[in-house]
Amino acid sequence: MNKLSYSPLQAPPLQALTLSQFPSIFQYAKKLFLSEQVGRIHLQELARQNVANALSLTNLVMGLSSILCSLNEHHYCACWFLFFGFLLDLADGAVARQLNACSVLGAKLDDFADFTTFGIATSLLLQAHGILDGVIVICYVMAVFTRLCFFSSGIPFVYRGLPCPYASAIVACTFLLTGGNRFFLYIAAVVMILFMTDQGNYPHDKVLESQVWKKVVYIGGLMVLFCCPLQLACIYFLIWCFSYTLFPSALWSCKC
Repeated sequence: MNKLSYSPLQAPPLQALTLSQFPSIFQYAKKLFLSEQVGRIHLQELARQNVANALSLTNLVMGLSSILCSLNEHHYCACWFLFFGFLLDLADGAVARQLNACSVLGAKLDDFADFTTFGIATSLLLQAHGILDGVIVICYVMAVFTRLCFFSSGIPFVYRGLPCPYASAIVACTFLLTGGNRFFLYIAAVVMILFMTDQGNYPHDKVLESQVWKKVVYIGGLMVLFCCPLQLACIYFLIWCFSYTLFPSALWSCKC
């Protein structure tokens, strides 16, 4: 067998082959690093587009939780979930606009969550036990449905009719303050039906996007809901919702 000899300056073929592979290894590592960067960017973009949708889904879960609590006669817990859904509903639109993540899917998801939480879940607090009671409950749910589907003012950031989250919070406050008295509950429900189907315009409060005092009100709502007794939180939300219902333009207009 012939033996190959190499000069001192000549590397063996195996070593030369290994060194020749280094550029391809570097290129593969570079492509892998770039692909990871692209994947990270895609994940960040996906998260940006769906943060508001996650808030709407959480609102939906609050509504379903409130329904389960009402069916098991845990009405105080049901009211707590409605208050939390109220805060989530104010947040999801603000987050979507701030992140420029508004979409048709997000709008439909928000409407579905609102109907579940502020329509069906809230109506269960009325505790219908007769035909007249049932009619009021059905009218309340249909008022929320009509308000969500057909009441568009045609003016940007202006509602026609009282937004259903405020009506829901007022009904929940009435339940807590009266101990579930059906007479006062039905009066509150009928009044809220009239306000929701009213032709008057209500400004978009934009709590998290306007004046500092409105953001303070929102943060206060979170604090009293999680840190204070439910009765105190009820009074806080009642004052908040009544101020918007009775003095929408004077207090809650974006120009104020």
